[in-house]
Amino acid sequence: MEQKKSRGILFKVVFVILAVAYAIVIELSKNTLWGWLAAAVLFAAFFAIRPIFIEKKWYIRLITWPVLGLLLLINFGLTYPPYKQVPAVKVRDPEVTGVVRVTEGDLTGVYNEDKSVEVYAGIPFAKPPVGELRWKETEAPEPWDGVRACDTFGPMSMQSESSTMWNSLVDIVIYKNPHLFNPFDNYREAMSEDSLYLNVWKPAGDISDAPVLVFIHGGSLMTGQSSYDQYNGEAFAKRGIVFVSITYRLNVFGYYANEELIAESPNGTTGNYGLLDQVQALKWINENIGAFGGDAGNITIAGESAGSSSVNALCVSPLSEGLFKRAIAESSGIVPITPYHTFRPIDEALATGQDIMKEFRKDSVEELREVPAKKLVKTEHRNDSMTVDGYAIAEQPYLTYEKGENHEEALLSGFNADEAYTFTLLDDSINTDTYPELLHGYFGDDAEDIIKLYPANEDNVMDQYNAVMGGAWFAYSHHAWSRYMAKEGRPVYEYCFTKENIGLSNHHAGELPYFYGNLDTMKIYKDSDYKLSETIMDYMENFCRTGDPNGAGLPGWPDFSQDETLVQELGDEVKMIKDPYIDLYEIIDRAQGYQK
Repeated sequence: MEQKKSRGILFKVVFVILAVAYAIVIELSKNTLWGWLAAAVLFAAFFAIRPIFIEKKWYIRLITWPVLGLLLLINFGLTYPPYKQVPAVKVRDPEVTGVVRVTEGDLTGVYNEDKSVEVYAGIPFAKPPVGELRWKETEAPEPWDGVRACDTFGPMSMQSESSTMWNSLVDIVIYKNPHLFNPFDNYREAMSEDSLYLNVWKPAGDISDAPVLVFIHGGSLMTGQSSYDQYNGEAFAKRGIVFVSITYRLNVFGYYANEELIAESPNGTTGNYGLLDQVQALKWINENIGAFGGDAGNITIAGESAGSSSVNALCVSPLSEGLFKRAIAESSGIVPITPYHTFRPIDEALATGQDIMKEFRKDSVEELREVPAKKLVKTEHRNDSMTVDGYAIAEQPYLTYEKGENHEEALLSGFNADEAYTFTLLDDSINTDTYPELLHGYFGDDAEDIIKLYPANEDNVMDQYNAVMGGAWFAYSHHAWSRYMAKEGRPVYEYCFTKENIGLSNHHAGELPYFYGNLDTMKIYKDSDYKLSETIMDYMENFCRTGDPNGAGLPGWPDFSQDETLVQELGDEVKMIKDPYIDLYEIIDRAQGYQK
């Protein structure tokens, strides 16, 4: 009798643990409601036959648990969240806007919750780059019949896909968002090679000649999407600015290079297809933004990380001249003599292209175009850099700046205090023994001077390495960019984002929700964070309107040319401070061969 009682207690304990664990797994994985229902039935049936665990022989008890595990595994697979396009607004059955006419046809959008903003999502700005158009110059979109409902974001571009459970855990651990049961988020965001769509947020009602802010997402030119909550455009639309976010081809689809492609291209180009998409998006915006009340003569382009490098590329591309007026750049650039990332020599790009051809055992680009996108995106070779192709980018970007032939009339740009931590968090190779070797790999013999400037011991080696790499990978490009603008006599304003919080803090991308007014997307912010966000957005709004961030009631932000050692701190205080990397820049200048 005692043995049966013990078995009964053991069964209940294991049953509860398994049920709770399975519930957590399918919730983090966003399995469909059918998965919850099937799991409930399975657990109820299993509980109903619990006498087996008390009465029957041991081998019957032993086989029953694996059977349940197998059924739960099958249920998990069958009810895994389907792919779905993300709704433009988080409102059930949102009100539809009036009809807007663009070059290709008529379309409608939807209103936000308080009907202060109209959102038009998933507008095609180019012909789908699929089939024979894979790795070709971006073409204008086809016209459509009828009225197109633009109420969902277009699919994100093809990219490596993390598991839904991993994404949920990142949301909880990094962004500190409580993960609550939500029956309406049981899907994965759609992904497709047909991804060239843009989104418009505008103030509700009839408006005209409003400033336009065009945002280019980051992701190392490998990942990312235009639907991300942290750069939702609603907050800017409420300020009277038409906000546009765009997509572009990524990784092997956006930055693959091959000599066959040069030969078949009427412009002799290869390797910059994502950049060509961005140019086409700007062309479409110039032609059509007036239909949304925007002023095509007052466009500011903005981007973060690889999006910031893309902004820098657009500033030098012969193809984008006249398509925008000003630039906002967050945490990246390609203006150093030898950019540290998102840029590579054409011979390196072509060599990687040949390696990919061999990887898939293809003899021609024509054959490689037949490889399914889902297979091709898994290539082991990274395509995360633009290149000088003589068409989209005519020469090394710094040469264009030395000639003063860059396009932006004014620049607002900067970096975060601790950028590099995001990239070294899981790197266990950094220690006092490897520190000199790692720096020599980046800076050659000049690394010795950097080691003197940032001496490392066992207690601080990670901090010192991150300081050096944050300064080189990110801050230096902005200093070099600002310096060129100042030489040209163009307005330039540089910042250092220092605000700390329990999420991304002032690491890479930590400034995004502050800059675009989306702090509510994470449950980690305090009143001081919201106050800083309002100040930053005031600066950005003023810059979009006039090319000068300064305005009534705001801490003064002097032009960089007044003192090139200072930057505007955006943190608990907003004030001018000495650039924390100013001494490092001198050594990097020498390593780069920069002549003042």
